[in-house]
Amino acid sequence: MTSALTHFDAQGQAHMVDVSAKAETHRIARAAGRISMLPATLALLTRGTAKKGDVLGIARIAAIQAAKRTAELIPLCHPLPITRVAVEFEIDESGASVQCTAQVETLGRTGVEMEALTAVQIGLLTIYDMCKAADRGMVMGEIRVLEKQGGKSGDWSSP
Repeated sequence: MTSALTHFDAQGQAHMVDVSAKAETHRIARAAGRISMLPATLALLTRGTAKKGDVLGIARIAAIQAAKRTAELIPLCHPLPITRVAVEFEIDESGASVQCTAQVETLGRTGVEMEALTAVQIGLLTIYDMCKAADRGMVMGEIRVLEKQGGKSGDWSSP
């Protein structure tokens, strides 16, 4: 792993990385995160009786939209032609939590790790927003890249 921070030039000024010399390849990134809540809140979510409606359905759409808008939110990210976004939610009743996993794909010159991470964050934030009337103490965490494929640096997966 290189220690150079690629978003700074020789003078230490922030800049957008020039990816024009990179080859276009199929790139995939998967990220995940978790939101923990009171068991009663999880019950509202799983029964579909939350006041604002289908929590996971809305969170899925929000996550997909977030992946597509990552370059608008993170200043030095490249706008990418995303070819696929898949978002899954896994309910953990014993842990009173929901895990969000996002997979993002593109055919491009730079990876989609930031898009996958943004999708997860916004998916979890949407769950919080829709359930906060019942539980303001929800906690989001464990947000991480699980794996990435493609590009010059090759494939990587979380240990």
